[in-house]
Amino acid sequence: MSSTLLFDLFGVIARHQSPEGRERLTKAAGVAPDPFWEAYWALRPDYDRGDVDGPGYWSRVAGALGTRFDAGTTARLVEEDVASWSLVDDRMVGLIGELASAGRRIALLSNIPEELAVHYERHQPWLAQFEVRAFSCRIGHAKPEPEAYRWCLSALGAEPDGVLFVDDRQENVDAARALGMRGHLFTGADALLAAPALR
Repeated sequence: MSSTLLFDLFGVIARHQSPEGRERLTKAAGVAPDPFWEAYWALRPDYDRGDVDGPGYWSRVAGALGTRFDAGTTARLVEEDVASWSLVDDRMVGLIGELASAGRRIALLSNIPEELAVHYERHQPWLAQFEVRAFSCRIGHAKPEPEAYRWCLSALGAEPDGVLFVDDRQENVDAARALGMRGHLFTGADALLAAPALR
């Protein structure tokens, strides 16, 4: 059994963007979906890493699309982006609470921009159950960069083989394993509970 559980946030405890949220974003931008999402994801790493703030990120997206977002549109895009990532998996939230109550050492590593991190801190009190909350925008590193995992190990004072990393993206799990951590590719709560490293 791994002594420390290091969780991803989106796709594990929180849900990915809903189709409705994605539609509201493209509508707010006033551009075609395909080029919008290409620019959105291509420019996202710097935003997640904290190298640029929300308005700066959306200015870059506009530039990539050959357009310009005024202040009102930018504010709406920031708001809709946060809303699109705000839904959580209640079963996983409950599991986090059970692990914490059982005395398990739990931590969080998430690729997340500052505006979204602030939203979660204000609206999701269960975040306080994590001993370490490694938000990419504040640690300056994003998965699957090795430095993101090393930051967590240092903050936890843990050896890699004593940590189980749980993420829904294979490349992130592989990066953790490359540093000596155990890894679990998240497909759902049932499979996670059955994982030998969790028991």
